Amino acid sequence: MKTLGKKIRLLRHQKGWSQEDVAKRLDISIPAFSKIETGITDINLSRLEQIATLFEMSVVQLLTFNDAEQDQKFVNELETVNKRLMDRETEVIDLQKKVIELFEELRHSKATA
Repeated sequence: MKTLGKKIRLLRHQKGWSQEDVAKRLDISIPAFSKIETGITDINLSRLEQIATLFEMSVVQLLTFNDAEQDQKFVNELETVNKRLMDRETEVIDLQKKVIELFEELRHSKATA
C-alpha cells in the first residue's frame, strides 16, 4: 500500500492540493488521509474509487500510474543494462573468432606436419 500512497501523494502535489484539501473533498479527517498517503491504512474499494474520481482517472489508471521520474530512471537503467549486454555480446563474438582462428591454425599445422 505504500506504493499506492506515494502515487496518491504525487498526484496531490501535481494538483497543488494540501492534505487538508484532499481530506475535505473525500470527507475524511486529515490524519485519516495522511495514513492513506503513508500506507499505514489499507484503502477499501469504495475509497479507492472516490480517490480515482477525485484525480479524474479510473481505478486501474490510479493503480498503474507511474511517476515520470521513476519511469525515466527505469528507462535509463534499461539502456545501461542493454549497452552492457551488447558489449558482452561483442566480446563473445570476438572470442568465438579467436577460437575459430586457433582451430584453423591447429588444423593447418597438423595438415602440414
